Amino acid sequence: MKPFFLLLLSIALWSCNPSTPETKNTTTTFYLIRHAEKSRENPDEKNPELTEKGLVRAKKWSEVLKNIPFDAIYSTEYTRTIETASPTAYNNNLDILKYEPENLNTLEIFKKGYKNVLVVGHSNTVPKLVNKLLKEDRYEDIEDTNNGNLYIVTLVNQKVVSVNLLSIN
Repeated sequence: MKPFFLLLLSIALWSCNPSTPETKNTTTTFYLIRHAEKSRENPDEKNPELTEKGLVRAKKWSEVLKNIPFDAIYSTEYTRTIETASPTAYNNNLDILKYEPENLNTLEIFKKGYKNVLVVGHSNTVPKLVNKLLKEDRYEDIEDTNNGNLYIVTLVNQKVVSVNLLSIN
């Protein structure tokens, strides 16, 4: 009787094990921000750098996000987004991965098993990426003077379980 009980107990424990492939939950949290304040000295400049205030904000983002162990940091190829992502990338010892906003493949990010991902974009691309993750049009473009929004979208098995919008000044 004792071996039969142990066998049943083993089966029960094995079937409750959360790491089995059938029950494994894959959680990915996306942190999405717009680039920090850019230089507006030359209105014809298509790829301006950050201002002093923007560099301070980029550093502040790295402090706000310092307790998050990022697996990947994505930035568009613009100087202002790269400069915004750089302090956080440095703190996490990561290279910045370049992306095109309309082509960011979130499914590929899930397949890579990333748990925490920072995405740095623009006033018109960040809300679109958030909406893409949510599969609904919830957020509009960010006001041009607003560089302090932090969108946090957590997905389990590619399904949204939480969405937060924080404003960091």
